[in-house]
Amino acid sequence: MAITYNNLYLDVRRRLRQAGITSAGLEARELVCCGSGKTREEFFRDAPLYVAPETEAAVNALVERHLHGEPVAYLIGEWEFYGLPLDISEAVLIPRVDTEVLAAQAIAYARSQGKCRVLDLCAGSGCVGLAVAANAPESRVLLGEISEPAVRICRQNIRRNGLTARVSVMTMDALAPPPKAIGEFQCIVSNPPYIPRSEVEKLESAVKNFEPHLALCGGEDGYDFYTAIIRRWRTALCPGGRLYFEVGIGQADTVLRMMRAEGFGDINIVPDDQEIPRVVYGTLLENL
Repeated sequence: MAITYNNLYLDVRRRLRQAGITSAGLEARELVCCGSGKTREEFFRDAPLYVAPETEAAVNALVERHLHGEPVAYLIGEWEFYGLPLDISEAVLIPRVDTEVLAAQAIAYARSQGKCRVLDLCAGSGCVGLAVAANAPESRVLLGEISEPAVRICRQNIRRNGLTARVSVMTMDALAPPPKAIGEFQCIVSNPPYIPRSEVEKLESAVKNFEPHLALCGGEDGYDFYTAIIRRWRTALCPGGRLYFEVGIGQADTVLRMMRAEGFGDINIVPDDQEIPRVVYGTLLENL
């Protein structure tokens, strides 16, 4: 029996709710839009219209894949972060709302500096660095990422958001010393891999089975990238510059102590909306 786009959406939402998905309304809309090839505006405009059988089948196929664990962002190939539309693939982590805390802190600092060079290290999709560039108009941002497929996603997102004049991307290894050619930055921001190796297999299936382990695993104890960035990449910071990290649950105090031992001061911990310590940042007081 023929159904309208609105009824198809309601049916998908019901199925997702029955599966215990809390954001069922948002995900149902995105799946219907993707399966039908419509923008959100077109979906709302065409809500009373009948759906072609092949379109209904395409939407239902996406729903089945999602109910079997595949994240919506990978199914539709895009996601939103800090108001920016981003291309997403299984080469990069799906941007989380928690990470917007990191972006907000870096944006505020970059704005206060006026002309500010910012390095987003372990950039993934480029979400944090692009949010800084979009919201701190005098900033210049370099995205650093070791994964070539992720570098390609970064390039796509730079173009998609019209930021080619102020944002570039470069292949770089956060565990190695910084290339001298990149110069110095007033701000380095990083959401590095921080899951201990033994915990990766315990992650929820949607994360463990679909998101890149390269962007999740932070070594045996989860601190490999924090150690390397604090010790090695401090040389890419101007004296008085800021280093910002996202941290996992229970890691904030350890990262704070690590930064203090390497010449950072004025170190702060910022919680997310759930009052979980989410960001640690400090000022480089000296270059050893």
